[in-house]
Amino acid sequence: MLRVDRRLLQNFDWPFLGLTLLLLGLGLLNLWSATSHGEPGMPPALRRQLVALAVGFAGLLAAVAVDYRTLERYAQTLYLAVVALLLVTLAVGRVTRGTLGWIALGPVRFQPSELAKVALVIRLAAHFHRHPPSRVERLVDLLRPGALIALPVGAIVLQRDLGVAVLTLLVGATYLPLTRIRLRAWGGLAVAGAGALAGAWTWLLRDYQRNRILDVLDPERDPLSSGYQVLQSLIAVGSGQLTGRGYMEGTQTQLSFLPTQHTDFVFSVLAEEWGFLGCAVVLGLYMALLLWGLLIARSSKDGFGALLAVGLVGCLFWPAAINIAMVLGLAPVIGVPLPLFSYGGSSLVTTLICLGLLLNVSMRRFVF
Repeated sequence: MLRVDRRLLQNFDWPFLGLTLLLLGLGLLNLWSATSHGEPGMPPALRRQLVALAVGFAGLLAAVAVDYRTLERYAQTLYLAVVALLLVTLAVGRVTRGTLGWIALGPVRFQPSELAKVALVIRLAAHFHRHPPSRVERLVDLLRPGALIALPVGAIVLQRDLGVAVLTLLVGATYLPLTRIRLRAWGGLAVAGAGALAGAWTWLLRDYQRNRILDVLDPERDPLSSGYQVLQSLIAVGSGQLTGRGYMEGTQTQLSFLPTQHTDFVFSVLAEEWGFLGCAVVLGLYMALLLWGLLIARSSKDGFGALLAVGLVGCLFWPAAINIAMVLGLAPVIGVPLPLFSYGGSSLVTTLICLGLLLNVSMRRFVF
């Protein structure tokens, strides 16, 4: 008979779960409006999202049930398995919106690059547990973690998904503020990075990718093509004003001026219908969730749990920050979903697994 340690239930982080459920509920309501187009009944996209939600909650429960400390022993295995899956995707994956990043198993499709972020965080947390970031004082000490980051990022670049590649790189870079490398060393690295970006602009990026970057500087340079989505997004955000047009009353949303308003630009729907005040509430909930995650890291009684929690917060912070910057025209449109709000099964399942692992670290902080 399976026994459950009562201390786990006593220390379960119900407020954190409550924040998660509240954001999920708001996200589903927002997604309903983004996909309904004024038609009665539940939209098909929302039904698929609910199926993904059920799978995601199963993943959350599994992430809570397994003692997170066992993940350290299997960190390398999990990491290599996900990297192998990324390479398999290059051979058998399906192209969606120009990206070779999806594997289809019958009617089910999933994106392995979403799982790569979680596996990378677990592997980096295990590495930095043995080599604490506070002892990293030279750039050469980052060669091994840099290689750990470069392998999945490189595989995702080969899948032609630069948005997720950049996101995975930023998730890996979440640990850099914990190091003690001097600023002058970062100056040299910045020069090298600028040279790499210049090379990428010349030889790696395609024309549409260059246009997306240029549109950040001037979205009106091509208002009917590359700048169309950003301009329509800014119109939607601006038309919401202080209190919004009302639920399912946004003209930009209901007339589908934004082709990807249920995925990349789902925050525009929120801004148009609920205005500045509604956006402030949602952003406040996001901020509370992220700060709670950092408090979980701080209260962890072992180094691996603390480092794991920091990385998981990065998995939540970076896509939210990039997505909102995209919507406001402050970052190129690179196809990054808003956690718990955007349509997308792989993203939702991965986000719930991250939240489950944070709950795992939180509830076991007193059980040793």
